[in-house]
Formats: sequence, C-alpha cells, structure tokens
Amino acid sequence: MMKAQLIKGVLRTWVVMLFAVTLAALSTTNLSASELNFEFGNPAFSKQGYSSHVLSIEQLQYSRSRDVDKDQKSAAAAAQRELDNTTIAKFIKNVESRIYANLSKQLVDNMFGTNCVNTSEITCETSGTAEIEGATIYWVRDDTTETISLTVTDDTGNVTTITVPIGDFLF
Repeated sequence: MMKAQLIKGVLRTWVVMLFAVTLAALSTTNLSASELNFEFGNPAFSKQGYSSHVLSIEQLQYSRSRDVDKDQKSAAAAAQRELDNTTIAKFIKNVESRIYANLSKQLVDNMFGTNCVNTSEITCETSGTAEIEGATIYWVRDDTTETISLTVTDDTGNVTTITVPIGDFLF
C-alpha cells in the first residue's frame, strides 16, 4: 500500500510539472489573430470573373448538346444502314433498277424508231410523254433537223433538256 501511495505522489508531481511547463510555454508565446473576411469562391455569387464563368458554362452546354445531336444522327444513320442492307431491301433495289432500265430502253426504242425499221405497217411515233414518280418526261423527234429533244421536268418544276442528233454514232 505504501508503494501505491508513493506512485500516486510521483504521478501527481509529474502532472503538476507538465501543467506548469505548458502554462509557461503559452504565456511566453505571442498569440496573434486577424480579422476573418469571408468571400464566395463561386463567381456566380462574388461577380469576380463572372463573364468567363458564364462563358464556360455556355460552352459546356453547347458542347454537350452538339455531342447529343451527333450521337442521335449517328444512331439514326446506323439504323438506316441496317435497314438498307437487309436482303429484301437489296432485292427491291435490284428489281427497281431493272424496271427503270426496261422503261428507259422502251423510251429510247420509241425515240429512235427501233421498232419501225424496215416495216411499212408500223407508224413510228414522233413524240411521247411519260410520268415517273412526279417527273414528266417529254420527247419529240424532229426529222427536219434530225434531232430528238428530251425534256425532263421534276416535281419541283426544274427542267432539263437534252438534244440528241439522229443518225449513226460511228466510232
């Protein structure tokens, strides 16, 4: 028991000495403080650098909306390519191409009188008109000038005229 009292006494002495040393250190140190000034860091509140802040936000919004538009257009183009590459779409394009080729062959045969050669029974037409998908195709054969004029008027009213000489195309 004596030992315990002795240890407590030594411990109290050390605590008192530590307190005294800390108090002495604090009393000899000069403490200083300054006035607290609060400023907003965000330019939207402080108005310092506000124009560049607004410009940066506007540029970010524009870039994001442009990227979204590009992504949407890209996705739409990819979907259209997928539709155009199906077997049935390729088949329809092929059939369409052959139909137009046949129509153009018939038109050219009529224009140049291919069916009228060496036959007296068939009257050759000297003009003709066809309507294809809103476009009007009109041709006229002029035997005096030996030319064929082909006029194509599209659905918006644009007119294209082609004049072709009648005769042999010898090369």
